[in-house]
Amino acid sequence: MKSPKSCRPAAVTLIAFLCLAFAATAQSVLTTWKDCKLVSTNWADGDSFQVKNLKGELHTIRLYGADCIEWHVNGESDARRLRAQRRYFGISKWGGSPMASIEEAKALGEAAAKEVASALNKPFQVHTAFADARGDSRFKRIYGFVTTAEGEDLAERLVRMGHARAYGVYRETPNRISAKDYRAYLHDIELQAAKRGVGAWAKTNWDLLPAERQAERQEGNELAMATGRAKLAHGVKINLNTATRDELMRLPGVGEVTANRIIQARPYKKADDLLRVKGIGAKTLEELKPYVRFP
Repeated sequence: MKSPKSCRPAAVTLIAFLCLAFAATAQSVLTTWKDCKLVSTNWADGDSFQVKNLKGELHTIRLYGADCIEWHVNGESDARRLRAQRRYFGISKWGGSPMASIEEAKALGEAAAKEVASALNKPFQVHTAFADARGDSRFKRIYGFVTTAEGEDLAERLVRMGHARAYGVYRETPNRISAKDYRAYLHDIELQAAKRGVGAWAKTNWDLLPAERQAERQEGNELAMATGRAKLAHGVKINLNTATRDELMRLPGVGEVTANRIIQARPYKKADDLLRVKGIGAKTLEELKPYVRFP
C-alpha cells in the first residue's frame, strides 16, 4: 500500500488538472444579462464601454471581433494603435498634413462611439464569459457580445457600417457560431463595407492603402528586431492565463495579432499548449519558454 505522502504528488496533479478543467469550462460558458443600459462616460469608444445590468452592477465590455478607431489617446500604446488603425483603413497622411489625417481618424472613432450610443439607447443584452479583456493593467474590462433591442449583433453592425474593422479576439457566439466562422463572417461583412465606401472606408485612399499597410508591417518588424529578447528583463516571466494584451506583446516575437490569439486560446497548462496558437511554431515556442509561467 502506498503511503499518504507518496500519493500526495498525484493528488496535487489531479487537483491542478481539475482546476484548469473548471477554468476552461467556466470560460466557455456565456452568461446573459438582459435589459442592460449603456452608462455614459468620458472615455468610452465604439468597442469598449460601460454597461449596467439589472443588478445594478457596472461592467466595462470589450466587444469580441470588432476594433474601432481610437479617439481617446492616452499614452504611447494608444498612439500606436491609432496609427495602425489609420493605416489599415488607408486614411493617408501622404501628400497632406500628418496632423489632419490623425484628427480625421479620431473623428471617425468618435463617430463609432456615437453610433454605439444610438444603437444602445434601448435596453440590450450582454453575453459574457468574464474573460479578461484588459489592453493594459490600468483598466478592467471583460470580453462580451452585445445584442441590441432589435436583435442585432453590435460588432456586426459596427463592421457593416464601416465604424470598425473585423479584428481582435473571437469565440463561439451566443447562437453557437464557431469562433472561426464568426471571424470569417465579420471579414466578409467588412469587405462589403469597404466596397460601399461607408464609415471609415469613405476616407480610404485606395492608391496609397498598400503602401500604408506595408509601412505598418515594416515598422512592426523593425521594432521586433530592435527590441528582440530584451523586451523583458532576464528572469521576468509572464502568466499566459492572466497577462494583458500589452504585457503579452512584450514577449519575443509577439505582436498585437499574436497576443490576441494567445488570449483567445486560453487557458494553458504548459508551454507546449502555445503550439495551438496560429503563428507560433516550434522555434518561436523555444524563444518564449524562458519568459512564460503558469499558476
